[in-house]
Amino acid sequence: MTDQTANVSVDLPGRAYDIAIGPGVMQTAGTRIAGMTRRPHVTIITDETVAGLHLAKLQSVLTDAGLTSASLALPPGEATKCWTQLERAVEWLLSEKVERGDIVVAFGGGVIGDLAGFAAAVLRRGVRFVQIPTTLLAQVDSSVGGKTGINSPAGKNLIGAFHQPSLVLADTDLLGTLQRRDFLAGYGEVVKYGLLGDAGFFEWLEDRGPAMADGDVTAQVRAVARSCQMKAEIVTRDETEQGDRALLNLGHTFCHALEAATGYSDRLLHGEGVAVGCALAFELSSRLGLCSQEDPSRVRAHLKGMGMKTDLADIPGDLPSAEVLLDLMGQDKKVLDGKLRFILARGIGDAFITSDVPSDAVLQVLKDQL
Repeated sequence: MTDQTANVSVDLPGRAYDIAIGPGVMQTAGTRIAGMTRRPHVTIITDETVAGLHLAKLQSVLTDAGLTSASLALPPGEATKCWTQLERAVEWLLSEKVERGDIVVAFGGGVIGDLAGFAAAVLRRGVRFVQIPTTLLAQVDSSVGGKTGINSPAGKNLIGAFHQPSLVLADTDLLGTLQRRDFLAGYGEVVKYGLLGDAGFFEWLEDRGPAMADGDVTAQVRAVARSCQMKAEIVTRDETEQGDRALLNLGHTFCHALEAATGYSDRLLHGEGVAVGCALAFELSSRLGLCSQEDPSRVRAHLKGMGMKTDLADIPGDLPSAEVLLDLMGQDKKVLDGKLRFILARGIGDAFITSDVPSDAVLQVLKDQL
């Protein structure tokens, strides 16, 4: 590892894989994938935006390693995570005669990673896939840990499977083509890691976050590597979210309700919802006497300083009532025996899972924000 590159291992027994992080790591895709498959043909699932920016480069890297490739570009955006596009992807992979030993490449942000990973999971009862995440959010979160899936009208990510990738290539050069809003949405997931389990990392982000958003490569590599390292440790302990892995959902119970309330639209990007959700989770923790009153203020000050959404008022358009938002939280996957499970905090870097949250306290936090 240098300041410019890092490698993180996900040590799952029998299914261990590496996450290579840094500028230009996509250049190694050809040789790495060629060493993983007998048949020199690779299928790539991407979206139209990423295809226009980066697909030719990826395909030429594969060609240089003696691999042929075919690609399917789906429409960009959260709405693509649906049955129709999943069916389209699976039928296309079948038409490409993808075999059990082949490699499917998920080349895009979280939407493509989730959908292509799920397609790989169900195709022939499971084919291997490689994640080449193109957004900050995907590099630090959705490309790692094997959660794949699509959305349903009943809620987000309610249909899916655990299917680990065989390799993740997080090329920080690809972040240079992101709109600032998309980069900052991904930063919402980066901050989450500091807040849930590493106060020192959060402190480092308070200092280096602005430089990272302005393109400081060393800061980007360190932030992505630390995020992946924390996620890898948690996933290795609890792959299918029976316990500890739920910590990764800090801010997400609020976030998923807000995404549903805004119709999974551009009004609120996932990472923006996570940032608002983290601020709300700390506010709730403070009101329940779990953490100091300074902690939520510090969280909000950092997010605001980065130019991010922190409050419900920052979300454009009208939101439903606090009661409706609370009801939407009840649809969340983290409901257990009909009780809402929240990730709350005893302080920055000290999150925990609880089902013991009075709904009137949640309601009051939402009402005060609205």
